[in-house]
Amino acid sequence: MFGRFAPSPTGDFHLGNLRTGMLAWAFARYAGLGFHLRVEDLDDRSRPEFSQRQLEDLAALGVEWDEPVLYQSTRKPRYEEIFAELQARGLIYECYCTRRELAQIAAAPHTPPGAYPGTCRNLSAAQRERRRAELAELGRGPAFRLRTEIAELTITDQLYGDYTGAVDDFIIRRSDGVFSYNFVSVVDDADFHISQIVRGDDLLPSTARQAYLQDILAAPRPSYAHVPLVLNLAGQRLAKRDGAVSRRQLAEFGWQTADIIQLLAASLGWAEVRSGTEFLRRFDPGQLPREPWLVDVVQLEHGPQF
Repeated sequence: MFGRFAPSPTGDFHLGNLRTGMLAWAFARYAGLGFHLRVEDLDDRSRPEFSQRQLEDLAALGVEWDEPVLYQSTRKPRYEEIFAELQARGLIYECYCTRRELAQIAAAPHTPPGAYPGTCRNLSAAQRERRRAELAELGRGPAFRLRTEIAELTITDQLYGDYTGAVDDFIIRRSDGVFSYNFVSVVDDADFHISQIVRGDDLLPSTARQAYLQDILAAPRPSYAHVPLVLNLAGQRLAKRDGAVSRRQLAEFGWQTADIIQLLAASLGWAEVRSGTEFLRRFDPGQLPREPWLVDVVQLEHGPQF
């Protein structure tokens, strides 16, 4: 059984990514699990150089993983296999909605924000043929959605307790042919015996959809812990555009790797933790903060001040 960390190589890690990665590792080791590292590189923004730099950042912080790194780009035949199985079971249907139509759907009354109301679910063969032709004129193909049978599902999170989220007919494969995050993450977690998932709490709303797909595929449901995000002083998700927030950028202002570990540990309420080993020793999931960490990037550019 394993915990896991699954970054997308679309840029260097910022402090939020580093913090979540260390917490995912610490949760796994605390539970006596192996730790699996998966690179989610299906997005066309992914770059091998970013993947390498991300791995270097994790290793520098003392994070260790137990198996060869898994790259999702090597798994496409497996995704095709599971997709075909879902099609054969009648659980997949084509969706022809444009972005404009989806924006209008998101604003429709009596539906949860972002939930898809099944617009294309029960179209006739003639309607499907017509909508397919309309998309072809735009140089597009249809997306593919999972035909679900429930509206919501409750999961139990180690930090949030019971959480009930919407389960709509969510995307399995995008109109450009790329498989969705919700789909491939569930397939990978099942195939690689992931029994614990620790990630940012921005992904909590999508967890019910993934749990439903796990049930459809008869995959064991892992335990979940969604940790608070790292935000800038404006209360927005920390991003690379905020300034010196990556390990390499901070190094330009005098930050050593041990200083960054101490900064991450301080955000959790721990003093004088300057290595991955010390981070594991101090880790206690019952004592983690439930509020986001607000980072003053300008202050960071003055160098470490402990």
